[in-house]
Amino acid sequence: MTTKLQTLPAPDRKTSGAGKPTNHRKPRESRGTLAFSRKQRTKALGKHAILILAGALMIYPLLWMVVSSLRANELIFREPGLWLNSLEMSNYTDGWSALTHPFGHYMINSAIVVIGSILGNLISCSMAAYAFARLQFNGKKLFFGIMLLTIMLPFHVVIVPQYILFSQIGWVNTFWPLIVPKLLATEAFFVFLMVQFIRGIPKDLDEAARIDGAGHPRIFLRVILPLMVPALATTTIFTFIWTWNDFFGALIYLTDPDMFTVPVALRAFVDSQSATSWGSLFAMSIVSLLPVFLVFLFGQRFLIKGIATTGIK
Repeated sequence: MTTKLQTLPAPDRKTSGAGKPTNHRKPRESRGTLAFSRKQRTKALGKHAILILAGALMIYPLLWMVVSSLRANELIFREPGLWLNSLEMSNYTDGWSALTHPFGHYMINSAIVVIGSILGNLISCSMAAYAFARLQFNGKKLFFGIMLLTIMLPFHVVIVPQYILFSQIGWVNTFWPLIVPKLLATEAFFVFLMVQFIRGIPKDLDEAARIDGAGHPRIFLRVILPLMVPALATTTIFTFIWTWNDFFGALIYLTDPDMFTVPVALRAFVDSQSATSWGSLFAMSIVSLLPVFLVFLFGQRFLIKGIATTGIK
């Protein structure tokens, strides 16, 4: 019994490698792509170098003040660099007790004004913002436009009539002229900030609360106010920084050294008739900057979130 062997046709040479595994290699980048990526990297490095240089230039005065607070008074302007040969910690101890009261007394005065201003802005501006965003009344658009126009009104324009008014009331040399205006929603920027935030809250929440029998006060306190935390945090941070650093208003209304705030107390270190203790001045300036730095450091994320969610671009 014989079997016939059938010969299979020989594979074509052109297709001989079809069954073999092939190594898929990525095509090499062309010279143009490499040149383009290198150009992008060089451009990015140049931008970062410019930003670092600009940041170093802006932070140099602060670093120089920190270094100067640790130098002897006669070497502050003689050695303008940032290198320290010795530490003069007596600037802090002398500056703390150089004025009529310890410097902590003036920081407490500033804290009283700051706390009162923060509470005033949070209460009055949030209520005014709710009225503009949710209520319907005659002249709403007109009053809102007038409120926005007050943002462009300089503080120096109204300081004279305000001083006459507060002087007749007997509030000069008190903290009331610095706190009471904040209770009247005079900060148009914060009102506008909160109006934009409230407009982003769905009105369905108001309608659901109204179905349950809630009125505007309850809707504001139970529904809107808890959702306004980012805007309230932004208002708190800005109010703290602006009020803590306010020099002009405190200088106008506070003439009694016992009522001085931190900026006015720092001015007392500069004496035009005798030698100025620059070391103590710089040391207390650093001390006064610490609360602002800490508030901005820990409230930075709330600040960014509050501005980003209010529609301000």
